[in-house]
Parts: sequence; C-alpha cells; structure tokens
Amino acid sequence: MTGLGHCAACHAQRNLLGASAALGGAGGGILPDQHWVAPALTDAAEGGVPGRDPAELVHLLKTGVSSRAAVMGPMAAVVAGSTQHLTKADLRAMVTYLQALPAAPPPAAVRWQRAPAALVRGEQLYQDHCADCHGAQGQGAPGIYPPLAGNPTVTMADSRNLVRAITRGGFPPATAGNPRPYGMPGFDLPDADLAALATWLRATWGHDASPVQAVQVLLAR
Repeated sequence: MTGLGHCAACHAQRNLLGASAALGGAGGGILPDQHWVAPALTDAAEGGVPGRDPAELVHLLKTGVSSRAAVMGPMAAVVAGSTQHLTKADLRAMVTYLQALPAAPPPAAVRWQRAPAALVRGEQLYQDHCADCHGAQGQGAPGIYPPLAGNPTVTMADSRNLVRAITRGGFPPATAGNPRPYGMPGFDLPDADLAALATWLRATWGHDASPVQAVQVLLAR
C-alpha cells in the first residue's frame, strides 16, 4: 500500500523533493503532468474509505464499478492493469488496512454564494445533456450509469475531476467482472456553460460544494 508504485504513490502527499508521505493525514494531490486529482483515501468527504461498505470497495477495485461509483482516468488504468488481478482476499486485506488508518477530520462548514443565473443555466444544461442517463434526481442506473447524487467526484473540494469527466468523458476499464463497461462521451461545452453545469451539480441533491468559475474550467481542460 505504501511501496513504490502502490496507492501512496498517488494518494499520499509529497514534499518539496517529491518524496511521498504516509497515506494518513490530509493526503491526495494533483497528479504530475495530469489534470486529475488523487483524493485522500482517509477523507470521507473526498470519497475515501471511512464509513464505506468494505464489500463495495472490494468490488470497485475488482471490477472498476460499484453501486455508487465508477473509476476513470488514471485509476481506470490501475484497476485494468493491477487490482482486478488480485484475489478478493488480498483486496479485502487492502481495504481493511485503509479503513484502519485514522480518518481525516471533516472540513469546516462553509456557506457558498452562487449566482442564480448560473444555477438556472446549469439545470437546463443537465436536462439537455445528462438527465437521460443519470436520471432526473441524479440516481443513475445500477450497473450502467453511476449516480451523481452523493457522488464524491461531484463534490470534491477540487472540481477538476468533475470537469475532466464532463469534457473528456468517463470510461471505466474493461475487466473480467465488467467486460463491457458503459462509457460517457465528452461534451465540448463553452467554459461558462460547463462552469454553470458543474456549479449546479455541486449545489443540488443535498450537495453543498463550492461553485465553479469559467477560469477553473479553462485551467482544468
């Protein structure tokens, strides 16, 4: 878990010399030369392991999909080339180790101000481009389209994974347990529209994540 090429290589913080720390603590960070963020595995708010069903996590690492998520980006390559080939006993041991780490403290409560026009525009864009697959209430379709309601990719403090998923598409890996995964094409929306859509997603279905600005979209593309 903390050796070369394992979870800590992406999900642990690095110092100024590039050395990785332990998996506990704040953790996570932007992957070098990529526009993806590896979240802290001990942070429940970022989709980490605290409080999650161990069986669901094992299934996610084995197949690339679960009832609440689907891996994509660099993590899809990890599942395709590595974790799907591990035994379930080894995966359960990994999950047990991760869930034994001290959980990161919850983030401080913040009340976000969002432009009403952006929320109206974002909702319309969701109805036009997303609702047919992900559902009017963001519920998704089990085994096909992941839910967006309660999805940590939507509500992470850093919104670039959400932006990448929308602009580049979401493609889980093909695995023995899920040989024909459903993918999502990318949407070439203007920066302002994509920011409005992301802001609406991060403020809907009980979400309360920070709004997304057009300049953030431009930098994350």
